[in-house]
Amino acid sequence: MPIRTNSPAPLLAGALLLLLSLVACGGEPPQAPRLPPGHAGFDYQIGGAYPPPAGVRIVTRDRADSPAEGLYNVCYVNAFQAQPQERADWPADLLLRDRAGKTVIDEDWDEPLLDIGTPAKRKRIADRVNRWTDGCAEKGYDAVEPDNYDSYTRSRDLLTAADATAFMRLLTRHAHARHLAVGQKNTPELAGKRESAGLDFAVAEECGQYDECGTYARAFDDRVLDIEYTDSGLRKALAGWGSRLSIVRRDLDVSTPGEPGYVRRTG
Repeated sequence: MPIRTNSPAPLLAGALLLLLSLVACGGEPPQAPRLPPGHAGFDYQIGGAYPPPAGVRIVTRDRADSPAEGLYNVCYVNAFQAQPQERADWPADLLLRDRAGKTVIDEDWDEPLLDIGTPAKRKRIADRVNRWTDGCAEKGYDAVEPDNYDSYTRSRDLLTAADATAFMRLLTRHAHARHLAVGQKNTPELAGKRESAGLDFAVAEECGQYDECGTYARAFDDRVLDIEYTDSGLRKALAGWGSRLSIVRRDLDVSTPGEPGYVRRTG
């Protein structure tokens, strides 16, 4: 019968050996990604970068842009759908097709859905998206925002929530290895799966307008970046969550100052 001991020495020795083996192999101990500050000034600049207004501490920008110096920066990546101008860059078999062989399109944005329906295709798509994540890390971003997590709901039942979470796990594992946090974009119905998917905070569009802020706040301990696109949505978000979440009102085209229709308000 083995002799039991309450001494911490064996555990400490094991931890030391693991650390030494990592160093000897040129590796580093795991490092948790830095999360966005809670209830902080926020700006959503995926339509084009510009100098952040006073009081802003968190900025989201497109992966093609550089981060804002001295702030917490989130890198926008369209991970589940193809940008219209990049459609030809994707292998034809990685675009989701219906039973008639026609590409399934998100009609609101004219974006083909990516086919994440099998492990093999998920890996191939993730390999491409993860290279964009690498670019975000190399530019100095703190986090990534993989957009269109909810595209399975527009897939005409060809994709499932399980497909979406399995694909997201491939993205979050890679991002975490690059010391980047990962924000869940919309999709409140999957907020309860945040831990299994590896997600760290939420980026919610119009959670005030649609009474969804509470779902995200509970799942992500109030680490929620909310973008409202209407004055009524902003009022609702501020009334219910203004003291807890990071909230901004933007125009639907997320345009830059000086462009027609530019809107940015926080109150």
